Amino acid sequence: MNHQNEIMIKKETTDKNGLNTLSDQDNDTKKGLGEKWPEPTVRVQSLAESNLATVPDRYIKPPSERPDQTIIINHQPKTAAINIPVVDLSSLLSGSEDEKERISEACREFGFFQVINHGVRPELMEAAREAWRSFFNLPVEAKEVYSNSPSTYEGYGSRLGVEKGAILDWNDYYFLHYLPLVLKDLNKWPSLPFNIREVMDEYGEELVKLGERLARVLSSILGLKEEQLQEAFGGEDVGACMRVNYYPKCPRPELALGLSPHSDPGGITILLPDDKVVGLQVRYRDTWITVNSHPHAFVVNLGDQIQILSNSIYKSSEHRVIVNSQKERVSLAFFYNPKSDIPIQPLQQLVTSNNPPLYPPMSFDEYRLFIRTQGPRGKSYVESHISSC
Repeated sequence: MNHQNEIMIKKETTDKNGLNTLSDQDNDTKKGLGEKWPEPTVRVQSLAESNLATVPDRYIKPPSERPDQTIIINHQPKTAAINIPVVDLSSLLSGSEDEKERISEACREFGFFQVINHGVRPELMEAAREAWRSFFNLPVEAKEVYSNSPSTYEGYGSRLGVEKGAILDWNDYYFLHYLPLVLKDLNKWPSLPFNIREVMDEYGEELVKLGERLARVLSSILGLKEEQLQEAFGGEDVGACMRVNYYPKCPRPELALGLSPHSDPGGITILLPDDKVVGLQVRYRDTWITVNSHPHAFVVNLGDQIQILSNSIYKSSEHRVIVNSQKERVSLAFFYNPKSDIPIQPLQQLVTSNNPPLYPPMSFDEYRLFIRTQGPRGKSYVESHISSC
């Protein structure tokens, strides 16, 4: 999930009417973000459909990172000792103390939880997932029209990071923007299948509302005013974008990963998982937990910006995606992020003499450059960002 998060690096300027507009950063190329990928793009779906007997070397992970080298807890029963909590948002908003305790523990211990009764229609969730499944099953020529570049990441892609010779992940994806509205360009959204733009426009509106509700809940559980986190994100000027992940069948799933271990660099990630195929794994201490999605639930994970704002009271969590040889998998990761150019630092109300600020101020624009240039690298960046003061 990555997450791999919001990806068009922009800087805000003010036009003569005092309205905020956006223009490309002039120094993208200097930072390694050019108009071309470092090597020719290979679509993983095309590899999967070519009846390979094994995985090309570019996708084979080092032995220590392969899924067969770790403890994998798969298809856990509901009574399992280790699992990410399921939170009933409707009950929580109605004042349930049990749900408050459940989400509080989830944010402190896991950085992940599933949310049910969240207000988004199941029919819309299914329509969104199936529209994208249909897109990825289109002929390759129809998809290549939307091919992306590292300067924006917007569109149809197959890699994250611009390091030449890097070991790649077994996935293709599509990235698009919702907020700010100046970045929302429907012409960059697929036109096929015929209803995809209409479905995703409604889906995006509903998930922005859900992101706002979750921000209020997280703020309240921290003991802050309900609007505190939303204000820290920029109030109404938040960012929102989405990455749709397509994980084709893999001939040797024990050698590869659909998405390498990482924590999401942004704020709140709302994932619509595949309802038929598991794949998401969350690191809990020294164990990888395979998430079994609850019917009509979203999987919510806290990004690095939440860890920073909460001064590490809430945790972002390392996660990855495994693949399989029998079934393809589709998931939709929606990123509810801070405004790109405002400094993000621990909230003053959460800083005391016994709990000094752990992170120096840094804008989300600056922060997310790490994953954009280097690709998924566990939690290395948020950990290296801890202040030495």
